[in-house]
Formats: sequence, structure tokens, C-alpha cells
Amino acid sequence: MASHVHYAEGRGDHALSILRRFLNGLPTLPGFVSAELLWSADQPGLYLVMSRWDGRVPGLALPEDVRGWDFETVDER
Repeated sequence: MASHVHYAEGRGDHALSILRRFLNGLPTLPGFVSAELLWSADQPGLYLVMSRWDGRVPGLALPEDVRGWDFETVDER
């Protein structure tokens, strides 16, 4: 089964707390492998949740003002 990655992006003052709640709900979903909440000093106010899934990403209910993208792993080392 192919592995998949999902990125959820939030911006602004409340994005950190919104994405933290989103992150905390992911482990209950089928196929969940792992997830990380990311921030960079080079991109102030931008937060990302990167999650890995065994198989297709289930339908994720993204919070308001959060954008998301699914990717399928095509090569890995």
C-alpha cells in the first residue's frame, strides 16, 4: 500500500492553537502513522501540520481558514 503525506497550513495569530487541536485529533483516524506541527522563524505567522498515512489520507475536516494538500510518496530513501 502506498504511503501518503498531508500538509495543513494555517496563518495568523490563532493558527498555532487551531493547528495544535487539529494535530491532537489525527491519531484517532484510520491509517494514521505520525504527525508534526512545524514553524519557521523565516516564515513568522505560518504553521504547518505534516502528517503521514498508511494508504490514502482519510477525509480530514480542516478547520476554518486552514488549507490542506495530499501527496502520495513516489520515491523514498
